[in-house]
Amino acid sequence: MLRFTSALLLTSITVSAADSVQDRIATVTNTPGLVAFWDFTKREAPGQRFTAHVPAGAKNDYALDAGNYIKDLWNAGPDATYADFPLLGSGPFGQAIRIKAETNPDFRPLLFVTRARLHDSPLDIKGAGKAVTVVVWAIRESGNHALAGIWHEGTDLKEKTTESIAKVERGQRQYGLFAGLNKEGAACGHVSENGASSFTNKYALHKCNSAEQSPKVPHDAAPEVLAKSWQTFAMTFDSKSQQLTGWLNGQSGDRWLENPQKDRLLSYAANAWLQGRLAKIPGLQEGEDPKFPADQYYNPAEDKPVKVTVISEKEAKRVELREYAYTKVKVTLLAGQETERELVSLRLNPWWYPHGIYEPKNDGTGGPFTIGRVIHSSRSVGFTGWIGGVAVFDRALTAEELAKFHSLAR
Repeated sequence: MLRFTSALLLTSITVSAADSVQDRIATVTNTPGLVAFWDFTKREAPGQRFTAHVPAGAKNDYALDAGNYIKDLWNAGPDATYADFPLLGSGPFGQAIRIKAETNPDFRPLLFVTRARLHDSPLDIKGAGKAVTVVVWAIRESGNHALAGIWHEGTDLKEKTTESIAKVERGQRQYGLFAGLNKEGAACGHVSENGASSFTNKYALHKCNSAEQSPKVPHDAAPEVLAKSWQTFAMTFDSKSQQLTGWLNGQSGDRWLENPQKDRLLSYAANAWLQGRLAKIPGLQEGEDPKFPADQYYNPAEDKPVKVTVISEKEAKRVELREYAYTKVKVTLLAGQETERELVSLRLNPWWYPHGIYEPKNDGTGGPFTIGRVIHSSRSVGFTGWIGGVAVFDRALTAEELAKFHSLAR
């Protein structure tokens, strides 16, 4: 009787666990706006490629190929196969793949949907007025680079690693979710309006960073540790509010970059703010670059301050710190007239993005959708760890929806 009871109990637990996984999957697939959801259990057939859950009637299930982009573009290194992505056997949706810290500099494996199979499909989110959300359930072992998205950096950048490149390609960036970039471990959303660079820098710089940052967890930690270590990375772009937001575990948080002029990359955004402001003043101003491209100015609205702090006031001179929605500006006034304006802080989360998403034509200027890595010229290892789910939506999910998604990882 005891043996029967134990077996019955074990069966009950197994069925309950299966039901729980199916319920979690259903929570994602039943969320409006779903384009594709890879849980790494759904396949074309046993042992074949991973495919995505897609809405009823969809014509593409976005099967994932394995590839080594170094071999594709540099003609170096071995082929990649599914064997290069070890499976955990558990995760928020029952399975997870591992992105390893590869030691061979000519081997950077990734999973991808070819451009030919996604072009003009619902996954190819692009153009004016379009919104996007990318969610990745992951355990970060190390790194700050890509998790998932359509983000081919281009191999035309002047890098030491591109000196030996066999195939030069222009940037093909649309949208992507990263594990921090300039803020390692944060949820970093990236979008591009032109597929290429921003603010005259060679890199794309429209990006946000969640306030919180994920911890590092060894890939071979004890199962009970891994089970408690899942993080929910997400990015949303709302074209109506023009906000690009990073979310970690259902929380976005407020993040600012002080003294952006001193930042290695975002100093270019600070200069884009300055050039846009100076261009509005009649005549050539001191510090103005008349050759700066007008479509690269960065000037979020500064008509109504959120907060004003008086820094100093003496006789007719008054210095204020004015906080706006996306900038903090030090303003000097003489007898009530503004005489000087200095950018002192840029808001990183959410980030103001006034453009549409790069819209490549069907002429080879569009990139693939990749998971685990993106194609980039520096060829660094990038993110390492476990990925247990990737979902893409064609709208900006709400804080409540993203918090619910994180509850699936607990």
